[in-house]
Amino acid sequence: MNQVITFFAKLGAMLHPWMSEISTALVACCIVMFATDINRFLRKTLVRRGFLVRTCVFVLVNAFGYGLAIVSISPWLAGQLKSMPSQWMLLLVLAAFFAVGAWAQRNRQV
Repeated sequence: MNQVITFFAKLGAMLHPWMSEISTALVACCIVMFATDINRFLRKTLVRRGFLVRTCVFVLVNAFGYGLAIVSISPWLAGQLKSMPSQWMLLLVLAAFFAVGAWAQRNRQV
């Protein structure tokens, strides 16, 4: 069992230099999954508004809202993942990507 833990720890340690990119990818995947619901809600909410208002809200939410979420959440997530023991961080990253992939499959986004 110690050999398996040591192997996972070595693999996890190899991910540390790319933790910023990994966390950005994970946050972006989650935003892609939530974006459909958010945009549907905005479309229902703004149905009676004018073209200019709908366009401005769309740009604000999609460009600035999602962009701000990626820029602000990714460094925090990277820091949280780096503070974990390497073997658990590796398993958590793999599980998170598999969970997002399963979620996307269930919602027919893949």
